Parts: sequence; structure tokens; C-alpha cells
Amino acid sequence: MRLVIAKCSVDYVGRLSAHLPLATRLLMVKADGSVSIHADDRAYKPLNWMSPPCRLEEAPGVWRVVNKAGEELRITLEEVFQDTSYELGVDPGLRKDGVEAHLQELLAANPETLGEGFTLVRREYMTAIGPVDLLCRDANAGAVAVEVKRRGEIDGVEQLTRYLELMNRDPLLAPVSGVFAAQEIKPQARVLATDRGIRCVVVDYDRLRGIVRDELTLF
Repeated sequence: MRLVIAKCSVDYVGRLSAHLPLATRLLMVKADGSVSIHADDRAYKPLNWMSPPCRLEEAPGVWRVVNKAGEELRITLEEVFQDTSYELGVDPGLRKDGVEAHLQELLAANPETLGEGFTLVRREYMTAIGPVDLLCRDANAGAVAVEVKRRGEIDGVEQLTRYLELMNRDPLLAPVSGVFAAQEIKPQARVLATDRGIRCVVVDYDRLRGIVRDELTLF
């Protein structure tokens, strides 16, 4: 990972245009090729970014980050305060709590819960950036990457997006679609998933475990 602290302005040219005026920011270049620009006023979301696959072209005073669609993130550097690189290695990923681990196990045993005609290829399918919870095939034999969460939030969608971007570079797997499965999915996460072509599935954990509720419900 490369971390650059610099006074810079940023222009994004693509499906829409965006401009960040001159200010001191953190520029982050990850091993997967992604480039993101961060301010000091939010927990994790960058001000702007370019997801892989993309290429970084450096010239004196300017970076050009261009993706396969030709969209460009142009970073104009006025002053660089720090430029440091670190080798982080392969991250083992988040460890799931007991419910998530059991939910993954139950879905692996009952893949049709995720879609009609679904079959399991394997659990914990390893990629260069961590394991995908489930790799399945749909009714048309298409590859499907499934991310399983107890509570579906934006960071889970981002995680699945990174897996999909990597897996779709593999000609033996591509095209790979995505399913985001959770007991509860936050509205913001659902909107983001839909925008990225990821299907959301709300899973009834008790029903999967074979527990039938006794109480009467209206819905």
C-alpha cells in the first residue's frame, strides 16, 4: 500500500464530472490497483476513488488514473509532504461471529435458498484478497459469488464488489454475478448493491434451522 499526503486538487471526468478544490489530503494506492482520496473528516468513505482495474500514470505535478471505460481521475499535486509504501501481505479477512458462520453453513447446505436452481461449488472460495463465502452456480450454470452477513451494511457490499471485480478477470469464472445475503439488509446497502448489479437476499435464519414460529402474524 502506498500512502501519499499532499496538497492537491482533484477532477473526475466520466459519466459525470466532479471537482475537489485545493486542500491537503491523503492519497491511497492499494495493491489491487485502486486509488482513493481521503479527507480527515470521515470514518472510511473516500472523497473520490477509482476502482480496479485501472492504471496510474504519474508525471511531474499530476497523476492520471484511468479505468477500462476511459473515465479519468486527475490529481494535480501542488506539494507532497509524505510518500510512503508498505507491504501489508494478504489479509485473512473478517472473522465471522457464530451466527454468521452458521448462516453460511446452512446456506451452503441449502443453496436453493439463494435462488431457484442454485448449486454449491464450494465454501470459502479463496481469492488473492480473501475468501468468498460461497461460490455457487445458478440455474444457467453461471458463477455466483455470495457474501453472507448477519446484518447487511455498506461495507459488506463494498467487500463483495472487490471480490467480483477480481473474479471477473478470471476467464475460467467470468462472468460472475453477486448475491448479498443477510438476515437484515440496511436500505443504503440495498441501494448500493442494486446500483452495482448485486442481488440482495434476506434470509430467515430460524426457518433455515428448521424452527417454525408458533405465534400468529398478520404478514
